[in-house]
Amino acid sequence: MPVETVSREEELHWIALRLLPGLGTRKAGKLIARFRSPEAVFRASRTELEAAGLSGALAQSITSGCSFEDAVIQQEKMLATATVAVPISDARYPPLLREIFDPPILLFARGRLELLQSTLFGVVGTRRPTPYGLAATERLAGDLARAGLTIVSGMARGVDTAAHKAALAGEGDTVAVLGCGVDVVYPTENRGLADRLATKGLIISEFPMAFTAFPQNFPIRNRIISGASVGLLVVEGAQYSGSAITARLALDQGREVFAVPGNITSKMSWGPNLLIKQGAKLVQDWNDVVVDLPPEVQRKLIEAGKNRLLFQGIRATDATSEGIRASLLSSQSEICRKLLNLIRPDVGTHLDNLVETLEDFSPSELIAALFELEMTGLVKQLPGKNFVKVW
Repeated sequence: MPVETVSREEELHWIALRLLPGLGTRKAGKLIARFRSPEAVFRASRTELEAAGLSGALAQSITSGCSFEDAVIQQEKMLATATVAVPISDARYPPLLREIFDPPILLFARGRLELLQSTLFGVVGTRRPTPYGLAATERLAGDLARAGLTIVSGMARGVDTAAHKAALAGEGDTVAVLGCGVDVVYPTENRGLADRLATKGLIISEFPMAFTAFPQNFPIRNRIISGASVGLLVVEGAQYSGSAITARLALDQGREVFAVPGNITSKMSWGPNLLIKQGAKLVQDWNDVVVDLPPEVQRKLIEAGKNRLLFQGIRATDATSEGIRASLLSSQSEICRKLLNLIRPDVGTHLDNLVETLEDFSPSELIAALFELEMTGLVKQLPGKNFVKVW
């Protein structure tokens, strides 16, 4: 039976169990199932532990209590960073994650712990998205967050980062699952995003504090993204990418898999396009996801007071966007209209190309108009003086 919280002493035992060298997730889960608590595991004799299937060396490590000193250091680091331990026995532990084949016995969490009990939905993709992939991620993640789903991703470069930022920009909820300690920022350029997630969202990891982001950690953490979520959306990714691995994990866990179709000439579209061929739900807008979620999830979204978006919000958003567009075009009609007709949402258009095409206008006039389009949110500038239309 899940408990509400754990005492500091109980937390110490959970951390000590997690830190034992050679004790994997499945073995740790079997020990908890057999002995019911970490305290009972550490009280058990070597004979009892070997009878539970452990090697003599591992049983000796447990009985010696060799991991408690490191566990105390972990607790100090947790206290300094406002990090909370959420064991699998805790009522706050994500309910769907508890049901997977190899759930982590302990989660380290920073931020809004109540999000663990919200309706989580995974959004994953490549670290090197195209402008189309970024636009699709920003629109879909933002709309799904406004619909009441908590966006879960891995805070990696590219699609993950775009998904978290879109959820936060839409005043929605988002959870980052890391392949390192929750006090480690990886990649380092996401330090600002990590700070926002630690206050407005949630950061979780099964890896201890200060644990480095090794490459082998990321496939391990992906099972948490899919396992804690009611469904998973793949935006872009190669055929054998990390997002493809996460999608396979989601299917194995019985989760709904969704994919954004892409350009057949782009390698970044091979993953989602193949998933669609194999039966994943093709997604063009947020409603394609919501209508395919389990009925109880849909009811939960409505009961949470998000039905304003489900039935009216998209129209209101579109109306607002059109109002901004009309206001802008009335003040700079011709030049802005021509720029919006030239700039595409799926691929960047270089400033030099715009200057060459719109030769009736001076470069300074075009730059001023582009700046105003950026300020009103209709156009976004990419690195290298490339511009895309906000989808």
